[in-house]
Amino acid sequence: MSNKAPRGVRMVITLVGRRNAGKSSLLNALTGQEVSIVADHPGTTTDPVSKHYELLPLGPVTFYDTAGLDDTGQLGEKRIESARRILYRTDMALLIVDENGIGGPEHEILHTLQEMHIQVIIVFNKADMFSPSQSDISFCESRLLPYLIVSAFSGSGVKCLKDKLVASAPREFKEEPVLIGDLITEGDTVLCVVPVDLAAPKGRLILPQVQVLRDVLDSDAMGLTVKERELGEALEILKTDPKLVITDSQVVLKVAAEVPEHIPLTTFSTLFARFKGDLRGLVQGAEAIDNLKDGDKILMCEACSHHDVADDIGRVKIPRWVTQYTGKSLEYNMYSGHDFPDNLEDYALAIHCGGCMMNRTEMLRRMRECSMRGVPITNYGIAISKVQGVLDRIIKVFKLF
Repeated sequence: MSNKAPRGVRMVITLVGRRNAGKSSLLNALTGQEVSIVADHPGTTTDPVSKHYELLPLGPVTFYDTAGLDDTGQLGEKRIESARRILYRTDMALLIVDENGIGGPEHEILHTLQEMHIQVIIVFNKADMFSPSQSDISFCESRLLPYLIVSAFSGSGVKCLKDKLVASAPREFKEEPVLIGDLITEGDTVLCVVPVDLAAPKGRLILPQVQVLRDVLDSDAMGLTVKERELGEALEILKTDPKLVITDSQVVLKVAAEVPEHIPLTTFSTLFARFKGDLRGLVQGAEAIDNLKDGDKILMCEACSHHDVADDIGRVKIPRWVTQYTGKSLEYNMYSGHDFPDNLEDYALAIHCGGCMMNRTEMLRRMRECSMRGVPITNYGIAISKVQGVLDRIIKVFKLF
């Protein structure tokens, strides 16, 4: 089950600490598997190691084992930077402390975690060999930092650590996530408009469409799925108006013209903007499109990499529509994957994908980083609705303003 859960709905738990603090051993003890290589030689873990796991009763999570924060040399610096990048997708951190106690490296990472608003549990490891000093215990207690004493070698305290992780999980992972459950009720009809083009995966729907349809079923509502050319016929054969029409953003202008004004209309991407981020903030970010100037650079962000297709949505269609809307000469740079570019300030606007392959914490952190660095951010669907002139209608159902 845990291996099949979408990456974007997993809680990410990252183990950080010095070299040879026992991070890899603890990960193996937590998962009950030999996930990471364990050796007495410091710096055994180089690139971050991930492991999917079912942390009951919480559900699917991903553990990351990272390189030591006190690594040295040019290669060591790259390993540390790689470990820090993992923090941008982290929901909770375990700071592993060994016999060296809480010193400079631990203070530095604690400062970073607090700046990023990442919950942290201090784990005093190697309890079979050492006991934490009273000064370290006092440090944790005075700063209200949760801590546990464990031994990855003997397994002592590992179950308590799992229980602590479940109890300390961010609220969104304890609550059942809802995409449209608050917008519909039992017996309602939801009409989904799903174009099938070159970008559509062969033999299946894309993840946002699948998740929305599942949420419709979980709400005991009825879901009807059609392609855009069948929309008019579907509206005619329904005995009553659908409670909600949800369309792919790429055909939102055509769908908005066919769906009567009194029927609520939104897009899959807008639903995901709320589900994975801050919808109000992303809508406000779209207003920056009106202020773009000749020569401005636009960052196109995608959370996952995929093979380019003809008329690709992020590489071709949105740049074309935004350029037509603004009438400006603009530069577009695509940035795929989890990492956010270091030169963020060079951009006048960031336009992000729907984020179906990332969790809400990472999306909110990306939004917060853009805000701190003065860069407006919106998402694909909202940007499309903005330049197509239908954004007000698309967000009306959410009663934001």
